[in-house]
Amino acid sequence: MGIFARFEKKVEGAVSGAFARAFKGDVQPVEIAARLQRELDAEAKLVSRNKRLVPNDFTIQLSQHDHDKLAPYASTLNAELGTELRNHAREMGYMFNGPVKIAFELDRSLPTGRFTVSSQAVAGITPRGGGASDTAINRAPLVLEVNGTRHPLQPPGLVIGRGSDADLRINDPGISRRHAQIRVIDIIDLGSTNGIVVNGQRVQQAPLHEGSRIEIGSTRMLVHAPAGR
Repeated sequence: MGIFARFEKKVEGAVSGAFARAFKGDVQPVEIAARLQRELDAEAKLVSRNKRLVPNDFTIQLSQHDHDKLAPYASTLNAELGTELRNHAREMGYMFNGPVKIAFELDRSLPTGRFTVSSQAVAGITPRGGGASDTAINRAPLVLEVNGTRHPLQPPGLVIGRGSDADLRINDPGISRRHAQIRVIDIIDLGSTNGIVVNGQRVQQAPLHEGSRIEIGSTRMLVHAPAGR
């Protein structure tokens, strides 16, 4: 039995056999599994001699009809698709830099039976000492937003890196153990391998202000005032 046949059988069993009947003639889960695996193959990026980074965050856009059909099975699909992607990545020697996430969204412009996939590599992030409270974030003059999470920028600033001693630990293979230091008003490279980019320019040091865009490895960050200011 092939990998996709096994996948289909597992999903059907998880929903008491109703799955195949519900999706007859529509977007099939096995089609989505195959498309996601092709996405990994197409987007794999060499980050070192033995490591290829692949996307871990996926958005599947579906027609109204297919979205309505898939929605009740979203949790089952996420579990099974995630397992298949991790298995494929292991077999191919790919690496994720964060947890696998799959979202199903409605696109009314799509006809029944068609779907699109978009993906990105989103690094897992671990703030030192746990995440900041909403009060601390709102009181900070500026915040650093990384993958949708805000981190307050307050003196003396914070060190960004992949190592366990970094204030903001980012699991991105393109980031050094101690990559850069944000000193609230500016950012400075700490001798990293791949450097830093601020507002599209590679720099050793650069001032920061509201709207500054930072790129470190494959991770993008935005400096801005807390919401509501």
